[in-house]
Amino acid sequence: MELEHRTTEQWNEALWAEAEPIYREGFPEHGRKPKAIVRRMFERGICELHVWGEPGAALAMALTAFDARAGVLVIDYLAVRESRRGEGVGRACVASVRHWALGVKPDCKGLVIEAEAEETADNAKRIRFWEKAGFTLTEYVHAYIWVPETYRAMVMSFDAGHPLTDDGRELFKAITRYHERAYRGRE
Repeated sequence: MELEHRTTEQWNEALWAEAEPIYREGFPEHGRKPKAIVRRMFERGICELHVWGEPGAALAMALTAFDARAGVLVIDYLAVRESRRGEGVGRACVASVRHWALGVKPDCKGLVIEAEAEETADNAKRIRFWEKAGFTLTEYVHAYIWVPETYRAMVMSFDAGHPLTDDGRELFKAITRYHERAYRGRE
């Protein structure tokens, strides 16, 4: 599946206006960062917005952030327009992010995401999606102090000969650094 992939590291109101309805559709209010926080992340230079689409229609979006210490690109959010789910759009977006990271982040060794750990049908479906896209689920269950849900890291290494760690505790260090920078501005 060939989709147009647009990326920005600067706040772009027009591109956000295309992405935001997909973001809101994909993540409940309690599970997404408010627009003001997202905008501040761009002002701090800590994230990228990706929007995929076909002529005249945005189909998917993602927010990513590179963690130089771990050499990973954290996918914070990835959402596909509900009417287009099940068509391979999400897997195409993951492949596109991978290709983009390999091209613009020379120190990037792979991708990491956090998946809800509670054993529900919806969470199992999301984990299956990420596994089909090339991610491996780690064993460690992470509990944040500020949200009630627990999470597990999922990882995709770019070089099978030099894989990223499958230690979820280590991967969550990168994820947590990103969240701290997003909300508190800490390094």
